[in-house]
Amino acid sequence: MNSQKTKDFILSNLRRNVRETYDKPDLSFAKLEYPDPVAAFIQTATTAAGAHVVEMNESDDINDLIRNAYPHAKTIASNVPGIKADINPDDVDRPQDLDGTDVSVVEGTVGCAENACIWVPQTMKQRAVCFICEYLVIIVDRKNIVNNMHEAYSRIEMPEKGFGAFISGPSKTADIEQALVYGAQSFCGVTIILR
Repeated sequence: MNSQKTKDFILSNLRRNVRETYDKPDLSFAKLEYPDPVAAFIQTATTAAGAHVVEMNESDDINDLIRNAYPHAKTIASNVPGIKADINPDDVDRPQDLDGTDVSVVEGTVGCAENACIWVPQTMKQRAVCFICEYLVIIVDRKNIVNNMHEAYSRIEMPEKGFGAFISGPSKTADIEQALVYGAQSFCGVTIILR
């Protein structure tokens, strides 16, 4: 059974077993807005999300910015045009082939000032490149920073591959003995490059 048939099967079973229905909530309330969404995004990304933000100037070389941020990286993976990478996630057969990637560079399409998350659509064959690396670099255009998640959801487009994720900062947990650990489930650090 393909994924679309499986999804339709599950949803039809759920609909058949719904006993009560409720009206959708009223979403006409005032949404969070910032005087400067880009400044708010940077503030939230560096404090709450724990990411490092680099504001790119017109004279900057993006490959130099990445190499300067991660000078000890041996393996950089990316399919973003113009990025000098050692591995292209479109050229590997299995996600496991990306194991050992030091830095992955991906492109986000929408950033949200409210929580510093960035929509990263799957534009690559192996989406594991977003999660299997030690460090993640997300490139996003500053003109695509919005105030809140309502605006972000209205601007995202599902890619042809059918997957995308909102990503904000490094993976972290404090489940064990209340000790904060970075990189518990995925990458240890995130650098956001604002063009």
